[in-house]
Amino acid sequence: MSSQTPALVGADLRLADELAQVLAAPFPQEGCALLLGEQIGECLLLQQVWPCCNGWPVPAERGKRFAIDPREQLLAQRWARRRGWAVLGFAHSHPSSPPVPSATDRQLCVAPALMLIQGVEHPGAGASLACWWIPELGGEPLRLPWRMGP
Repeated sequence: MSSQTPALVGADLRLADELAQVLAAPFPQEGCALLLGEQIGECLLLQQVWPCCNGWPVPAERGKRFAIDPREQLLAQRWARRRGWAVLGFAHSHPSSPPVPSATDRQLCVAPALMLIQGVEHPGAGASLACWWIPELGGEPLRLPWRMGP
């Protein structure tokens, strides 16, 4: 995958629904998943959600933190490669906060990276999903357009 900032993220509706369910399932803990697919021009096209267990080392902190086991990442990379895809990034939930990368999210990710976050914009609102591009060298996260369709 290129380190150049993509123009948009695309996925079909089935995949978007699956992603929402995977991220909501461990509530009140943060859910997490890897995002597999391909880069076509300036578009990151999601083809598969790879659900992961939240392996943050302190279970009591999993409501605000997540970690993906490196072995899961390796398995996902191998599986994707056999299909001509790549791991494009990761997704996680913010069960009680907006879908914006936290300082910890930015600090722990290996940039450049695609980061999808499912969170709540304000109390009582339903969950919303936001796509972010985390650039290299500590740059500010850039919100990407998210296009769902056939």
